[in-house]
Parts: sequence; structure tokens; C-alpha cells
Amino acid sequence: MKMDKEIVLTYNRLKELEAELEYLKTEKRKEVSEKIKVARGFGDLSENAEYDEAKKEQGEVEVKIVSLEKMLKNAKVIDEDEIDTSKVAVGTKVKIYDMDFEEEVSYEIVGSTEASPDQNKISDESPLGRALIGAKPEEVVTVESPNGEYQVKILEISK
Repeated sequence: MKMDKEIVLTYNRLKELEAELEYLKTEKRKEVSEKIKVARGFGDLSENAEYDEAKKEQGEVEVKIVSLEKMLKNAKVIDEDEIDTSKVAVGTKVKIYDMDFEEEVSYEIVGSTEASPDQNKISDESPLGRALIGAKPEEVVTVESPNGEYQVKILEISK
């Protein structure tokens, strides 16, 4: 039996996903069901675009519900109090010095479902995230990215 991959989440992200799941199961399901009912009233289902569209949306909603349920079942929530700032880990914020661009950049290391590069939240599975995990302050790590290797120095780790 294949084990499902553990999903690492912050408490806030867990609450967001639970709220989305609740919305999909209650309000969205009813909304789509109502669309199907209305579309059925238009008659011939073989040439009923509204019906086809509503059924398609229903399928998408159900797939999203199953996906969220699976994700939440495999969720591991990061306990803020247990975050160790002696090394880079999921849940830490890290300030690095990019040696190629000669600039300081700060990132928050998050699980893959929370990654948002435009908000400087990088996944532990990204090339930079993978290279940083386990590194300590003052350490220089090599990042293997699709564009080649580069080095960064860890300046500071915080919560």
C-alpha cells in the first residue's frame, strides 16, 4: 500500500484549508446542485450547455473536496513553540546573502502547499528551500537550480 506524502502546514494554513473545505461541502455544493436543477428545467439534456457546464463544475468541486480531505488527512502542523532556530527548517524565517547578486534576501520556509514566491514564502521542496534545510547561521550552501548552481550564506534564522 502506497503511503501518502506528509503535508507540512502552519496552523494558519490548516485553518484556511479547513474553511475552504467547509465552504465547498456546504455552500458550493448547494450552489452547483441548484444550477443543475435549473439547467434540467431547460429541457433536452443532450444539447443543454448550462447543464453540461453545471455538471462539469460539480465534478471539479468534488475533486477539490477529495483533494483537500486527503491533504488534511496527511497534514502535519508545525508547532510554533517547537521551531528550532539553530538551523533552517519548515516554519523558520531565514535571511540569506546571495553571493551572485550580492544582496540580502529574507524568506520564510513553508510546506509546498503554502509556497508563494511573491510573498517570499518558499517551499522546502524548491531548489533553494532544499539547499537551506538543515543549514546553520554563517554556513554557505550551494543551490542546484535549473539555471545552474549558486551559493548563498545564511545570515540569520528566526521564527
